[in-house]
Amino acid sequence: MSELTVDPGPGIPDGLVIPGGELTERFARASGPGGQGVNTTDSKVQLSFDIATSSVLSDAQRRRALHRLRHRLAGSVLTVESSEQRSQFQNRSAARQRLAAILREALAPPPPKRRATRPTRGSVERRLSSKRKRAETKAARRRPGDSA
Repeated sequence: MSELTVDPGPGIPDGLVIPGGELTERFARASGPGGQGVNTTDSKVQLSFDIATSSVLSDAQRRRALHRLRHRLAGSVLTVESSEQRSQFQNRSAARQRLAAILREALAPPPPKRRATRPTRGSVERRLSSKRKRAETKAARRRPGDSA
């Protein structure tokens, strides 16, 4: 099996190259269209990557990935499936792209904390004047003599 390349992004400035030995591919019969070949070909692909035992990730990257992907992991193994295409080759490619995208997103650092700010005086005045205008519009729809 060939290696998987994860493009550079936030948290992985040089990208990652995951050796083929750290990836596990399994094949199964996919449901859905495929004509006569659907019952004879194993076109569904399950691609697995064990984050905890990977030699490619640093300790900080491993901790971040395990924390961010904890709801998707079985133990410490991330598994991605692809069965959209009829061809096993196309499904293998799609699964690899999906795994790379998930890892790139998981390894990105968290966004900076938002600094709390106060609304400007002008925005407060605009909001209050629009509320007054709306209240006047609704008050004009009432029957004369109703006091509510």
